[in-house]
Amino acid sequence: QVQLVESGGGLVQAGNSLRLSCAASGRTFSRYFMGWFRQAPGKEREFVAAINWNGGRTVYADSVKGRFTISRDNVKNTVYLQMNSLKPEDTAGYYCAAQESPRSAVVVSGYDYWGQGTQVTVSS
Repeated sequence: QVQLVESGGGLVQAGNSLRLSCAASGRTFSRYFMGWFRQAPGKEREFVAAINWNGGRTVYADSVKGRFTISRDNVKNTVYLQMNSLKPEDTAGYYCAAQESPRSAVVVSGYDYWGQGTQVTVSS
């Protein structure tokens, strides 16, 4: 099992940047495919980005492509989400997740472990 703790959220103005971190503890971090999701009030949790075990493969939601970058450091057991050119519609709770066995990377049901989330609020 792996425990996930997100950090780095906050309140920013539109156009600015934030970097989210997700620290993992427990079993070997590098074995997990990692993802970021977000959930706005009254909406379903939606896929944002995902990365394979060595960072060689990434996938993004169309809504964040070109603005967000996912990366990982297997020495520090941490996955990051660099968010640039933030928009008010990016406002949501952001959650990292770990996938233990190969499944779809872009759906909530594809992941086995979840963090508690960190809030990102983008003002216009």
